[in-house]
Amino acid sequence: MTVRPAVVDDAEAVCALLNQVDEIEVGRAFTELHEVEEDLGHPSVDLERDSWLLHDADGRLVGYGLVRDRSAGERINLDQYLLPGYTDAGLYLFALMEARGAELARGNGADRAVLHLMLNSQPTLDTGALAGRGWQHVRRHHALNRTVDPKTDPFPDAPAGLRLRACATEDDRRTAHRLIHETFAEHFDFQPRSYEKWCADTGADTADWSLVWIAELDGHGDVAVLRTRDDRSDMAWATQIGVRSELRGRGLGSYLLRYYFAFYADRGRTRVGLGVDTDNATGAPALYRNAGMVLDFAVDTWELTVPTT
Repeated sequence: MTVRPAVVDDAEAVCALLNQVDEIEVGRAFTELHEVEEDLGHPSVDLERDSWLLHDADGRLVGYGLVRDRSAGERINLDQYLLPGYTDAGLYLFALMEARGAELARGNGADRAVLHLMLNSQPTLDTGALAGRGWQHVRRHHALNRTVDPKTDPFPDAPAGLRLRACATEDDRRTAHRLIHETFAEHFDFQPRSYEKWCADTGADTADWSLVWIAELDGHGDVAVLRTRDDRSDMAWATQIGVRSELRGRGLGSYLLRYYFAFYADRGRTRVGLGVDTDNATGAPALYRNAGMVLDFAVDTWELTVPTT
């Protein structure tokens, strides 16, 4: 078997591999080429040092690894996709990825690297072998979806005193960033970032900001944010729905969720989705369930802490 770094021109082959894994784990292919191209072309990624392609003896791509530093601190993200039957080779990739993660954290001035890996709850990877390397399962998220239709999902009436506006100006975008940081500050693994770094890391520089809204409430100012995207063929996606903690329980989150449904139904979409931490303490899982959202698949976060010296 052979291992080499990826190049941008490998995007189609990598996308095909990821979709093979998707089909095994979830039952359908849903990785899109532009997502892989964005990962491989991201300015924070040094492909020569941060990526690995694993080929078998026949030259078939059977594994892919990518290390991403999006925190500028100790937290480093790892991605690995592996076809069944290649556990030993996959563990070899893990050794390379763990070492690179420690190197990146050390370069950030951290004395340890906290590595995170997101895996489907029924992954192609051997989680027993992963645990044998010291990795621990620390969290579970659910990917939820729901069908939408203009007839059943009309635009909701706003709560009294609430107004919704799209992010039309640079000030609005900075307000959305602030609200996301305020409303998600206590969420698991939230990484605070400056506006400039957040834009660079999340692709906000090139995002469609007409799909991001800010909610203003009389007497309270800007209180909530709804951030969505519509660049996937299978469904629209809500990246964040956040309400300031002191104003939760007033129906604002429910309104934003129903607005999300109505907007994309009116736009011609038939399905929408979002992700939620199953241990979320804000009541979001119940809110989504009561609104008719159902489980698509579950994703687990695995963690490994290693010294950088």
